[in-house]
Formats: sequence, C-alpha cells, structure tokens
Amino acid sequence: MLTCLAIDDEPLALELLEDNISKVPYLKLVAICSNPLQAMKILQEQPVDLIFLDIQMPGLTGLQFIQSLSQKPMFILVTAYEKYALDGFNLDVVDYLLKPVSLERFIKACNKAWELHELRAGSKAVSTETPQEYFFVNVDYSLLKVEFADITWIEGLKDYVKIHLKSTSKPVVTRMSMKGLEDQLPPSQFVRVHKSFIVSKKHITAIRKNSVFIDDIEVPVSEGYKDAIAAIMG
Repeated sequence: MLTCLAIDDEPLALELLEDNISKVPYLKLVAICSNPLQAMKILQEQPVDLIFLDIQMPGLTGLQFIQSLSQKPMFILVTAYEKYALDGFNLDVVDYLLKPVSLERFIKACNKAWELHELRAGSKAVSTETPQEYFFVNVDYSLLKVEFADITWIEGLKDYVKIHLKSTSKPVVTRMSMKGLEDQLPPSQFVRVHKSFIVSKKHITAIRKNSVFIDDIEVPVSEGYKDAIAAIMG
C-alpha cells in the first residue's frame, strides 16, 4: 500500500484527483490539500510515500515545495503547463501528467510509482548483505538502470553528464551535476580525476603524468586530483 497526498488549489481538480486515487487499489489517500503549507503540516505528523502535486499555486509553487523538503517522498506532478516538465524531471519526479488526465494515463503513472517503491524496498532489504551494483538515471522521461560494472568513464558537460559504457558505443546522457552523480558512485570503484571526468578504476589500462587511459581513450588528470591517481598506483 502507498500512502499519498493530493495537492491542488483548484477544487474541481482536487476532486478529480481524489476520485482517480480511489480507483487505484494500492493507494491510500491520507489527505487532500489546497496548498503546500497544509501538506507540510501533515508531513510533520506522518510519513507519506507519494504526493500528487500541482505546480502553479499561489504562494509556494509545486516545484518550490519539492525543493524545500529535506526528506522527499515520491512525486507525480499534475499540471496544465507543459513548460515545467524538464524542471520536474530534474527534481526526480516519478511522472509528469498534463491536465486533463485520463484514468489510463493516471494509472500508468501510479504503476511507475509502485514499481519504484517496490524496487527501493527490495534494495533496502538486501543492503546489509549485498552492495548495490547499479543505480537509475533519468533519460528521455524514464528511469534507466545503469550497472556500475558497465561504466568506463564519465564526462561532465555543463548541466549534463555523459556516461560511457563498456557494453555499447552509445553513451547515456542525463541532466544532472557531476557532484550529484559522484555521490551515487561507490568510491571503491570510481575515482574523479578532473572537474569534468570520473573514471572506473578497473577499466584504467594505463597512467601517465597528466592523464589516464581507458583502452585508447585518454582522459586528462588535473593537478588537484593527482593524489587520487597516486593512491591507485600504491
């Protein structure tokens, strides 16, 4: 069962959300709120798994509300404005629904949230025994699974990162910061060698004074990261 909140400043939209939620058997609606401030009070009193959230609301917008939370539940954005889609997915929302939302599309978004919830629950259950060997990144409005062992090197490109894989010549491109990505990688397997480059330790084939090689790819090593390379060399 997923506990959920619905937040929208339009009464009719909130009523429709409530009706749609009632049709999904694994959803339990905790409360409906006309603004994010009401929701904040509820979140202080009890944990919630999923929030259905409008964006354009007076006072605190939906996106500002997400950014204000230190402990974030899953979010499905339900809005009349297509232009905020990229901002929403940059905040790792589960899905982005445009009003008016059909029941079929609504259930599809809920299923994504349920699958993600089950995946996280399963990861927690085995985390004490088996280190996680993968992570998920947002690509083309989907969560793409990337195996740590498959990553050879990573390149930062302003607001995007390009993840190069051993299994394919086509890199994975996702919108996130290098720091955000680095925090998800196990330091036992990866090393940052430059502000714009992270490499897999096991895929390094050669080391020079100012660079490392991944097969025939030369990756620069900046002065501030040479100690990390020295540690690899022992």
